[in-house]
Amino acid sequence: SKAINGDSGTKTEDITRLFVGGKHADLLNDDAAKFDIPLFDRAIDFGWYWFLTIPFLKLLSMLGHWLGSFGLGIIIFTVLLKVVTLPLSLKSSHSMARMKDLQPEIKKLQERLADDKVKQNQEMMELFKREKVNPMSGCVPMLIQIPIFFSLYKVLSIDIDLRQAPFYGWIKDMSLPDPTSALNLFGLIPVDLPTYLHIGAWPLLMGASMLAQQKMMPQPTTDKTQAQMMMALPFVFTYMLSQSPAGLVIYWTWSNLLGIAQQWYIQRMDAKRRGLRN
Repeated sequence: SKAINGDSGTKTEDITRLFVGGKHADLLNDDAAKFDIPLFDRAIDFGWYWFLTIPFLKLLSMLGHWLGSFGLGIIIFTVLLKVVTLPLSLKSSHSMARMKDLQPEIKKLQERLADDKVKQNQEMMELFKREKVNPMSGCVPMLIQIPIFFSLYKVLSIDIDLRQAPFYGWIKDMSLPDPTSALNLFGLIPVDLPTYLHIGAWPLLMGASMLAQQKMMPQPTTDKTQAQMMMALPFVFTYMLSQSPAGLVIYWTWSNLLGIAQQWYIQRMDAKRRGLRN
């Protein structure tokens, strides 16, 4: 808008710009540079873990365009994440493998000190210290997964390129939940089910892979309630992720499969090492 001051004859100009369109990060960044608008890309809700969401968004977009499939981009992205977190995962997996070896000794200790829980816990901590095993090491990969999970969920929610992006088979849009449901035998029974009853094939694969990975880990020995809660987690996550974007479920399933392969390899190497030691 322009205005003319009648007394002095001077002109003043006030420019208001309006952006109308999809919140595509590249477009927002281009306009931010062109018109000197700081933090214009924050018009997109990147969430609490924006410092992870932004690079994840750029990397997934690059991989999706390069490979011609955003589903394959998610798979390669998962492999890259596994490589980056490999040192910490290897350390955790070695410690968990040692925990599994100590199960018979722990069981004997629990039976011997069944009536003295304080003494039992003290001797168990001494055992872990003597064997250089961290009983909480199995939680480390899960703690790493939490910010990655929420950041990837945000990416799949805000990335326009992923809208209506198909994957192989029945997944026509990876930003939406798996449309199939085990309760109607994946469409063989012509019954329309409410959304909250859609537990699709991909969530079931994810739950099975999570259960298989959990079986490879030593179960909690000090608390039966904790062990039961851990056993229930795959079923809880299966239902939760059945309502989440299919791309996120594909990522989680592939991550579990890579974790199973990694754990199997580590257990095999540890078994060979013990054989040589004996």
